[in-house]
Amino acid sequence: MRLDDLSLWYLGDPATPRYVGALRLVAAGKGVSLHYGKAWLANGFALSEDLPLVDNEFLPPGRLAADAQRAVGAVDDARPDRWGEKVIRFVEKPKRLSLMEYLYYAGDDRFGALGVSTSSSTYSPRAGSPLPRLGQAQQLSEVVAKIEASEPINAAEAKIIAGGGSPLGGAKPKALIDIDGEQWVIKFFNNEPVDTPLIEHATMTLAERAGITVAETRVIPLSGANAIAVRRFDRDQGRRIHSISAGTAIRAATAAGAEPEMGYPELARILRRIGITQDDVNQRDAHELFRRMIFNILVDNTDDHEKNHSLLVVNPLANGRLKLAPAYDVVPTNSGQGFQEFICGARGRDSTLDNAMSQCDAFGLRPAQAAADVAVVIDVVNSWQDHFAHAGVTARDISSLAERLDGDALLSQRTGFDSSRFQRSPTKRKRPGPFRRV
Repeated sequence: MRLDDLSLWYLGDPATPRYVGALRLVAAGKGVSLHYGKAWLANGFALSEDLPLVDNEFLPPGRLAADAQRAVGAVDDARPDRWGEKVIRFVEKPKRLSLMEYLYYAGDDRFGALGVSTSSSTYSPRAGSPLPRLGQAQQLSEVVAKIEASEPINAAEAKIIAGGGSPLGGAKPKALIDIDGEQWVIKFFNNEPVDTPLIEHATMTLAERAGITVAETRVIPLSGANAIAVRRFDRDQGRRIHSISAGTAIRAATAAGAEPEMGYPELARILRRIGITQDDVNQRDAHELFRRMIFNILVDNTDDHEKNHSLLVVNPLANGRLKLAPAYDVVPTNSGQGFQEFICGARGRDSTLDNAMSQCDAFGLRPAQAAADVAVVIDVVNSWQDHFAHAGVTARDISSLAERLDGDALLSQRTGFDSSRFQRSPTKRKRPGPFRRV
């Protein structure tokens, strides 16, 4: 099936889908545009800041890298991640691999509250199967291993993983699974030198001790390996929460023709500007984002790219305000590369506390406040070995991680950080008035 046109739907309440508008393949097959429908223009909401309720066709950026594909605005977050694309290529075998095919074959359980249909009058997504249940986790892991090894799978195995699931993330093997009637993302061991699923669970629970809101995780023991299950934060008692990635939010807030500054400071500015203002939630979110940045630096989580931060549009029809989603995909990359994927401060992506402190004002923090937060996170990270051991991480894996987490580059930052340097903000010299005494 060749897909040049599809329909976008809003599924906040899956029982009453609402038609949003028309999707069209553009830019020589590299992009997907959106044109809102009349009913949505009258009673809908802007899907992202760069998609206001205006009656025209919104096009993706004119400049795309040679191998890049992008849908416009928040629609891009409805696409599958890299692992989902791999599953679609392997299981569905579409004749053409345009972004429109990926959007369609991702099925009905994609990230957020948007859906894709072949019809503008009836929500008709790609037919899927019931999600596998926790008792099928071992079978699911074996199917995933076959796909990773490019080994053939039978019809029953294809059915259990059809669509690949589309939560935000990357290329690591994962799937959607039903646990007690709720959707979770289950991620599998992928022949890493350490038990990454167990280490991710330990890191996420350590982050929670540092005052960071994290997605709920649990370890799933399998034959010869562990998996980690992460409870979906874009689902709430059967309803779907409209959600956008940090990359989408930052691009939407960037002036036309300018390069987006993909980083923590810019995301914090967005939260402070269009976050939920009731009870200062926007300021608390920006404050927590600062802690997340510090934590990621100190635990060597350098895979903190634009898709690994998300925002929830909790009540889009009322005000469209943004809420920082719980942290996810927080795990030491054990790379020691010395830079983050996200900009941290004046020195770009450098993985240093001084760099993180350099633009603390973007988070609404005075230097003394920011330094106090850094000290709290340092105190928690100093206990990482005991915490990981209590979570079941083996001594061998802890020793391997310690080469980075307790290596000179990171340990010296924890031991050498002096919060007293930031207790007093430099005072600004007053400009002399026109009537000063001579």
